[in-house]
Amino acid sequence: MLSGLRALVTGGGSGIGAAITTCLRREGSQVLVVDADVSTAPDVVADVSSTAGVDALFDAVRDRLGGLDLLVNNVGVAGPTATVHDMDPDAFDQCVQVNLGSAFRCTRLAVPLLRERKGSIVNISSTAGIFGYPLRSPYVAAKWGVIGLTKTWAMELGPEGIRVNAICPGSVGGPRMDGVIEREATARGVSPASVRLGYEQQVSMQSFIEATDIGEMVVFLASPAARFVSGQVISVDGHTETLSTRGASAER
Repeated sequence: MLSGLRALVTGGGSGIGAAITTCLRREGSQVLVVDADVSTAPDVVADVSSTAGVDALFDAVRDRLGGLDLLVNNVGVAGPTATVHDMDPDAFDQCVQVNLGSAFRCTRLAVPLLRERKGSIVNISSTAGIFGYPLRSPYVAAKWGVIGLTKTWAMELGPEGIRVNAICPGSVGGPRMDGVIEREATARGVSPASVRLGYEQQVSMQSFIEATDIGEMVVFLASPAARFVSGQVISVDGHTETLSTRGASAER
């Protein structure tokens, strides 16, 4: 379905990014994976939260892909877990720099390439981009910002035929979510099992999703079937009702 499509996936070495890469390659896409973690064996090792890192990355994009049809701004970090009055300002800034700043830096250099083929952009936000999320101020700030950029860029780039959409994953099972649960449990003084139960109960379908679910949505948004889908914020989450687990995580 996507044969010949040239894609760049940031943070593509593990988790959601790796699943997106697998789904795109299955459909015939040529995918360049960038990740700051060398242990994930990415195609390019780079810190996309830095201007120098992104400049070097796009040299590689031009050399290895010869152009670009799809940018997936996926890279992200969970950031610190704390109340606003206990939050480390430097940790706040770092989380926003990675989760929001990287999307800006990559998109800025991707647009001239995407213009040539009327390509598209998929930004990975979060259900934290549409709800309040206690103890996660920097993550929420960045993910709400990603949605604002998605809407703005869809307006700016739509006349050139470039589509821009955002996906909001819910709770994705795996090591990263396990870490989020552990840190929240510590901050609240409760058990990880009770926090996990709260995350399950706050979703109408009462289940975590899989990273592959996000990969499949990226495939759809990059495909001709979505040729008039732009400026949209699409949740893949089993219908999140709240991100406040306090009322739903009684010990069992």
